[in-house]
Amino acid sequence: MPAKLEGKVATAPPRPSRVQPVAVSELASTADAHLTAPDRAHVPVGGVTLRAQHVRPGDLFAALPGARAHGADFAEQAVARGAVAVLTDEAGAAKVRDVPVLVHPNPREVLGVLAARVYGNPSTRLGLYGITGTSGKTTTCYLIESILKAAGRETGLIGTVETRIAGERLDSALTTPEAPDLHALLAVMEERGVTDVTMEVSSHALRLGRVGGVGFAVGAFTNLSQDHLDFHPDMEDYFRTKAELFDGRARVEVVCVDGEWGRRLVKPATITVSTTGDATWTASEVRVSATGEQTFTAHGPGLEIPVDLRLAGEFNVANALLAIACVHSRGVDAEAIRRGLAEVRVPGRMQRVDEGQDFTAVVDYSHKPQAVALALDAVRARSAGRIITVLGCGGDRDTAKRPLMGEEAARRSDVLIVTDDNPRTEDPAGIRAAMLRGANALAATERGDVLEIGDRGEAIRHAVSLARSGDVVVVAGKGHETGQEVAGVVHPFSDVETLASAIREAHQ
Repeated sequence: MPAKLEGKVATAPPRPSRVQPVAVSELASTADAHLTAPDRAHVPVGGVTLRAQHVRPGDLFAALPGARAHGADFAEQAVARGAVAVLTDEAGAAKVRDVPVLVHPNPREVLGVLAARVYGNPSTRLGLYGITGTSGKTTTCYLIESILKAAGRETGLIGTVETRIAGERLDSALTTPEAPDLHALLAVMEERGVTDVTMEVSSHALRLGRVGGVGFAVGAFTNLSQDHLDFHPDMEDYFRTKAELFDGRARVEVVCVDGEWGRRLVKPATITVSTTGDATWTASEVRVSATGEQTFTAHGPGLEIPVDLRLAGEFNVANALLAIACVHSRGVDAEAIRRGLAEVRVPGRMQRVDEGQDFTAVVDYSHKPQAVALALDAVRARSAGRIITVLGCGGDRDTAKRPLMGEEAARRSDVLIVTDDNPRTEDPAGIRAAMLRGANALAATERGDVLEIGDRGEAIRHAVSLARSGDVVVVAGKGHETGQEVAGVVHPFSDVETLASAIREAHQ
């Protein structure tokens, strides 16, 4: 069952106000699907959804097979709400009554193409930037969006933190929305004058067809490291799924080649970026201030761009280069790039919390072994004080990374406090135990002190109580999130607010 947020009710995603209905026979032809009830082939379809509770009159309801139930079990409810046709497989078709059925052996595979057709293929007219990779997707999207705004473009953003339409903020439930919601969202953006959209493209989105029927102006790759091995059988499968973004659906391909996974994606026309070697775009004269801000010079085709970046860490130099390469490929000039990067803010990504204290406090979303290592290395590079880290692991996710995260954090921290993240349906103590095994497997000389405090709020307050002048407190794993999921219920919780409150209380 999906998690419930206390006090909130899930709302239907936005849809465009103007849609030219498409005959169900045309949709059947588009999907190469068998159409039952050919005498009703001219029934017009004006919307698409795979959630019965979100059906509007005139919709095509996508009844997909699932692990626990078949979407066709909800077809009667969908028809009662006004669905005029159903897309499903053979098993689902047997459960549908009273409306034409589009029967396809893999309905999820064609759902995106059908939604694109119904909503008028909006991705073909937008400057759509799709960013994939393990880490850096969110940051790169915000960097690109900030540059585009500086260039005078009207922007949309779709990602982990939020969805924004010309400045209006919507909460994000999925990193990449389901295909019908995505195409409807893009159509809404076009209606509201958006010209350019930045979007995170997760491996789940690629594998599950959420970006089916989407055409990208630019597709970009950040990096690949261990994550989502609860969903992918191994790293090779994870990589192959990410590589689907570069199968021709993006008109321009931009790849960070600082790792072997990225180098495997390079083709003759690929635009490459690197902080360490030869590439289309490189960086030099990287300087880091005591507070983590960075300056560097970006070198590209006939260009040198001075960059002021308020984000810490070499990995954010790579993210900035990737953003520069993406927008430059679309004609954005150097001055807009410079101004946009200087102004960017990324919620929950190396986000400083300043309440006037004499130590540094940072909230970061790092929730993968490599991301934890990179974040703590970036902090260590600019601090002579102790590093005090608060870290947990999410439940119902890749279990293999838990001891690795504990190990990476313990190796780089003077004090590591292992706590709860989003335990979801798992026993929180079991998750912490896996992290502690990794941390305590290190020799005492190779790690800092390791503590266990299950209550995340108490863990953060204890970290603050330990901090002395010049130290750094890093609260990692949840970043921008404003809830903590425990036993299927999401309770309000913000690392940023909790850390700020703890600092204020400690200095009263």
